[in-house]
Amino acid sequence: MSYPVIKGAGYALVYTPDMIIHNGTTQTTERITNPDSEYLKKLPEHIRSYEEVLNYAPNQVYIGNMNPEDLREYDLPWCSQDAKCKDRFGRFGEIMPQDEFIALIKIVDAFDLVKIEKGFTQTLKEKIGSHPLFKEEVEKLKEGEELAEIEKFINEQHAEALYHEGKLVGCVKRAHDVDVNLTAHILFENLVVKASGVLAFKHLVDKNNLNVADIDYVIECSEEACGDMNQRGGGNFAKAIAECSKASNATGSDTRGFCAAPTHALIQAASLVKAGTYENVVIVAGGATAKLGMNGKDHVKKELPVLEDVVGAFAILISKNDGVNPIIRTDLVGRHTVGTGSSPQAVITSLVTAPLDKGGLKITDIDKYSVEMQNPDITKPAGAGDVPEANYKMIGALGVKRKELERKELKGFVEKHGMPGWAPTQGHIPSGVPYLGFAREDLTNGELNRAMVVGKGSLFLGRMTNLFDGVSVVLERNPGEEESVGVSKEEIKNMIAEAMKDFASHLLKE
Repeated sequence: MSYPVIKGAGYALVYTPDMIIHNGTTQTTERITNPDSEYLKKLPEHIRSYEEVLNYAPNQVYIGNMNPEDLREYDLPWCSQDAKCKDRFGRFGEIMPQDEFIALIKIVDAFDLVKIEKGFTQTLKEKIGSHPLFKEEVEKLKEGEELAEIEKFINEQHAEALYHEGKLVGCVKRAHDVDVNLTAHILFENLVVKASGVLAFKHLVDKNNLNVADIDYVIECSEEACGDMNQRGGGNFAKAIAECSKASNATGSDTRGFCAAPTHALIQAASLVKAGTYENVVIVAGGATAKLGMNGKDHVKKELPVLEDVVGAFAILISKNDGVNPIIRTDLVGRHTVGTGSSPQAVITSLVTAPLDKGGLKITDIDKYSVEMQNPDITKPAGAGDVPEANYKMIGALGVKRKELERKELKGFVEKHGMPGWAPTQGHIPSGVPYLGFAREDLTNGELNRAMVVGKGSLFLGRMTNLFDGVSVVLERNPGEEESVGVSKEEIKNMIAEAMKDFASHLLKE
């Protein structure tokens, strides 16, 4: 059986200090409910500089300049340690500064909703003009607007203000007078998803030397939804991102599943390729401004920087088997069903051991598990503990129960088969997929043979069901059997010639 492969990955982070203050849900809610809040007064003092964000080991892991195992060399909190690397660009992508990202929001705006102040526009033109991926997009910034005009949009038409270094530099206009789904706030959030998704998509193409024209289908799997009053989540982020990424031969659709959506999308993409429906499918997701500074109150209270200061994005290419890249075992898929239950043992059984049993594998046969790769630097001060470590302990404990490892081996199992978390708490961003760039290397040039990607989600947040959700899939080193692309024209000619010869021979015998 021939399986689809992971053929490339792109990752991006965007430093967004002003968006923490003005767009993060924790801060905007606090401003409404407690405008004289001590937290809001202290907040600016706890926001890191762009240089500090670059000098943060988990961020450097995310874009590929460091490996996940490198984090074991640092003591928590990582925010007090210098990273080995402080570069903006990595082998998977980049960490973009806020001003350039505001330019990118304008570049991907298809309806002239984004207005940028004239002087700031000239600055952005110079910066974007030197960006390796956006040099040809400078003209889309246009000439900019007078600041007075921008203030008028904000004061009279409820536009969403855009700030940089504390100064008003632009706005996002609403697209309808009464449609709550086309308010400036929601359009701003959706444009951030689109822009950050385009950034990751372009890095996927650039870092892996891909021909973007070969991409057939795109699945967008963030947590936002675009639409109007008649179809609130109608979409389509996927096609919008593909358009801005010049994937002219692609179509696509959006997949939603809260934090688990990227793993759902990975399985869907692999299934489409396996079925022969499409040859090259990209799964992509932009980031969420709502989650900026989500745990900021706890960080400020503990005299830490506000560590949720970046928007995350990723893009992964799934293609037909090339005999080289890691295969996706579409027959070894775990799923949390309606009847699974929510106990930790039930969840791990459905997502981990059920697919392994199907393949005749033990828990220890998986070299690396990529679970919810939340950064413990962020989650521990907020009282959520070390999320990846907790997941690995549960998997290991089930291995002990199944007599596949000794109890004394549990600590070693967590270190050998797990990884420190490094992803920003952007909901869907940490869910299994941050490892895929590394997995592609570990399962080709590295020494690993199998990995498992596990995505989990909290469906109860939508108030439609109390159910939990999750899916998983096994990745393996490619055995080296390239998928046949069908019968060549020469082979068809030979087959016809043979058939005619046999037919003639048969007639002569008659």
